[in-house]
This record gives sequence, C-alpha cells and structure tokens, in this order.
Amino acid sequence: MENEVTKIKVMLADDHQVVLDGLTALINATKDIEVVEVAHNGYHALKILEVHPVEVAVLDIEMPVMDGLKAAKEIKAKYPETKVLVLTMYNNERFIKEIIRSGASGYILKNKSGNQLVEAIRAVYSGKEYFTQAVTDTLIESLRKKKKGATYQAKLTTREKEVLQLIVDGNSSREISEKLFIAGTTVETHRRNLIEKLGVKGTKGLIKHAVENNLLEDSGNP
Repeated sequence: MENEVTKIKVMLADDHQVVLDGLTALINATKDIEVVEVAHNGYHALKILEVHPVEVAVLDIEMPVMDGLKAAKEIKAKYPETKVLVLTMYNNERFIKEIIRSGASGYILKNKSGNQLVEAIRAVYSGKEYFTQAVTDTLIESLRKKKKGATYQAKLTTREKEVLQLIVDGNSSREISEKLFIAGTTVETHRRNLIEKLGVKGTKGLIKHAVENNLLEDSGNP
C-alpha cells in the first residue's frame, strides 16, 4: 500500500461563503494541501486555532468583528508556528506594511489565479515569503516616493519645513505667523519659496505634492 502524503493543513478565513466554498474546492483538489477549517472573521479564526492548530492560515483583510490585519497580529503572537498568508483585493501600501510587520509570510491578490494561491501556500509552509508582483511593485513605488521625499526635504530649510507642515495642517498665513512668531510677510515669502522649490502651482498643489512625496515627517505615513 502506498504511503499516504502528509498534507498541509490550512484554515481559510473570509466573510463570503461562496469564496470559502470555491477556495476549499480548489485547494482540496491538490494532493498535498487540505482545508481543515473555515472561519467567517478573524475572531472566529482565533477561536478555531485554540482547538484545531493549522500550518497555514489564509486570511481576507476586510471581515466583520475582527479584520484580517488584527487577526494576523493575534495569530502570530499566539501561534508563531502558524504561517499567515493574506488573500485580499486590496493592493494597499498601508495594509501590506502592517501585514509584514505582523510577521505574516505572504500577501496575494484575489484577482490572481487559483494556482498562485496553491503555490503561495506551499511557499509559506516551506518557510519562504510570497508576495505577488503587483504587491512588490507597490512596495517599490513606496520606497521611491520616500527617497524622492528625502531629496526634496534636503532642499528645504528647517523653517520652510515648519511652514510646510503648518500649511498642510490647514493653518492660514496669520495663524502660521502667530505660531512661529514671524511676520506675515515672512510667511508669504516662505510660501512662495516652497512653491518655487517644489515646482507646484498654488497652495493646493503644495499640499498635494507634500503628501504624495512623503515630505512631512509627522504625517503618520507607515
């Protein structure tokens, strides 16, 4: 009698039953992977793992009760041996970075083929990381923006950076003048210099450019 293949035990978490059904059928058609549990939200996934450990947890991000981002962090904190793979429609820089920080092993998009999901499960199970090309491109673009932002910041004086931050925060020239204890005419000079240095048109262009190119040290960008 042939030896039975040891299958990779997988849990799927998604709030759409049709998605769970489709992915379960796809995965169970392989010889080396099986779906042993399904969950409808992150909280449900954690309750399942209390009694049914799995080797790979495949999570959607947008779920009720507890989303995939929080669930990924909780799973890696409580069950570090469980590999976490995110399967989502969101190619979002913030989500990707939060997932990486949580300790998850992969991030793939739902618009990819089922074969790629199977490939990703095998990869993370073996200890590798797996990110689709579109996700990698998003991270690379983020790094380019930060590098570009750093270059622009080097061109700005400390005072110009302070004025820029206050402009983006919605302060008027009079308010900036009061907060920095400088004349209103000086504020307007800094505003004109910023517009000229950054090559934009008007205050709206200044704000848009500052945000898009990560020029604000306290902007909260991940």
